[in-house]
Amino acid sequence: MSWDCGLKYMFSVSPALQPGGVCALHDKEDLSRLEMVQRLAKDGCRFLQNHNNSSKAAPERTAEAHSDEAVRVCVRERGQEVLVLQRVSSQRPAPSASARGGRRPEEGDRRYVVVSGTPEKILEHLLSVLRLDNHRDDQGSTQQTKESEPLLDDFLLTYLVFMSTSDLCQALLGHYCSKRHHRGKEEGKEVLDRKRQVLHLVTQWTTLYRDFLREDEHVKLFMKTLYRFLLDDLYEYPTLEKEQKDLQKLLRLHRRHTAEEYSPHRKSKTLSHQLSLKENGLPTRGTQRETREVLCHVYVSMDSYLSVRSLASVVAQGLLQEVAERLDVPLEELVLLAVTYPGEKLLLKPQDRLYSDSLTAVGRLHVCRKDLSEVMNPFTDNAELQQRSARMLSMNTWDVAVTLTNFDWSVFNSIHEQELVYFTFSRHASGGHTVALELLLQRCNEVQLWVMTEVLMCPTLCNRVQLIKKFIKIAAHCKAQRNLNSFFAIVMGLNTAAVSRLSQTWEKVPGKFKKLFLDLEMLTDPSLNHKAYRDTFKKTKTPKIPFLPLLLKDITFIHEGNKTFLDNLVNFEKLHMIADTVRLIRHCQEDHMGNGMPQKSSPEVQAYVDYLHVIDNQQTLFELSHRLEPRV
Repeated sequence: MSWDCGLKYMFSVSPALQPGGVCALHDKEDLSRLEMVQRLAKDGCRFLQNHNNSSKAAPERTAEAHSDEAVRVCVRERGQEVLVLQRVSSQRPAPSASARGGRRPEEGDRRYVVVSGTPEKILEHLLSVLRLDNHRDDQGSTQQTKESEPLLDDFLLTYLVFMSTSDLCQALLGHYCSKRHHRGKEEGKEVLDRKRQVLHLVTQWTTLYRDFLREDEHVKLFMKTLYRFLLDDLYEYPTLEKEQKDLQKLLRLHRRHTAEEYSPHRKSKTLSHQLSLKENGLPTRGTQRETREVLCHVYVSMDSYLSVRSLASVVAQGLLQEVAERLDVPLEELVLLAVTYPGEKLLLKPQDRLYSDSLTAVGRLHVCRKDLSEVMNPFTDNAELQQRSARMLSMNTWDVAVTLTNFDWSVFNSIHEQELVYFTFSRHASGGHTVALELLLQRCNEVQLWVMTEVLMCPTLCNRVQLIKKFIKIAAHCKAQRNLNSFFAIVMGLNTAAVSRLSQTWEKVPGKFKKLFLDLEMLTDPSLNHKAYRDTFKKTKTPKIPFLPLLLKDITFIHEGNKTFLDNLVNFEKLHMIADTVRLIRHCQEDHMGNGMPQKSSPEVQAYVDYLHVIDNQQTLFELSHRLEPRV
């Protein structure tokens, strides 16, 4: 017996490893478990079913040869695939750690995950499987959204890769306002559920993105339009009152509204966000320039710079004042230059801004004396070198580690998962979207250079030995404080060739410090894909700061090793993996047990660590190393 499906959709269930093969549908519920298929059935669709004797044996063999994970449902529209779902057993893990969706209470141990599809169909499927908190199962207990929420989270974290925010807003309004044209008692409930599902998605969207969503006119107008539609629906659907109050809180509006409040030209606090990446560049997005922080590199010689933590709105006079205080040089004797890439030198005026809206510096910043000579030459000023070593040796190692951790945590805690997606898919045009992430990466590199600079600028052997001992202890303290980013930076700084070649210095390091350093060094071992680090990191309680370069490496491998689009369909399996990886940021920022990261630090150490003086020229660092211990 067979039925023909001559309407706008065609479905087939086929093994993933044998494209084109068709499995027999032994039971209509094999497909009707999908809510999408159930809706289509209500619209009058009929589904092709083959139960003839000639083909009965082959499907049975296929079912034996492939597990549930190999069975896929392909949704076709006008002869083209628009959505591919994969059936898995809830008793077994899904192909990826997330993207579980589509399970209904009557489905037993089966559910479906999204493999690929068009953006519109993925969103439609997401809404169709979204379960609301007040849906109850047969036992009367609340049916939680454990199956659909990971799919929702994956979609919200990665939708910018394949769908613009403007398109998402239009699609959500379309789903909210859509009416079902079939008759029946279920029509009103289905329309109400769809409205609540859209509102739930919007709430999760704004909650997930927090302050990362800023100044997108499409989103501001969308939120106001959606709220106006919701107010209109309250008469017909009074149960939407809770959603109305939740959305009102998001909009920060009062109970009464005027025409001006709905005007897109009205000045109000911004709510949202940017357009799509599309793998070929970032859109523009407004920035809160006055509150964003940067690490200003102010060169005090041709090979070394002073790292100054400052606001992106800093002007030349303010930065020059900070540098003058750090160098203990009268402000009147100094000027600030910007050297552009063609080599042109620009004398900056006191009120000149140093960073554009995209946080791009006006050029390489140099502080000079008024005759344009260098402020200092740290390689020949022996008095400065002796004072520098003594200052570092006098500091408590735990206080130094605390200060490094406080700095890193203040930046890491402001990183949003979306920054990793932007950095991976559009790193050459980030335009200020990855400020916190880049700031912490920059800091990691500076700490490594700082360790090398401090050791190689120490002229006496005994002081160098003491410095190395201190840095080993600081690295151990950073590990104990769950700051794996600075821990890696310090160990890598001691492991660089310019420092590790100082054999006379390392021979004088006591054995217990060498053993401690060897234990710490083993955690940075890259063998077996950094297994030692990954095992240790899993056991470390939250909150904690991961080694960000390795996390970005994992995401880049996923991105480079998998296509984003397959046959014009979004490869959502790739996006599952991306979302799983970037969610580590959220996990590391959690503090369920009250294990707070920030600690009180010494003001003296704070002043020192906030203004690191480092040499960033590798050739100069090697020259210093050979000066200290010439090659035999």
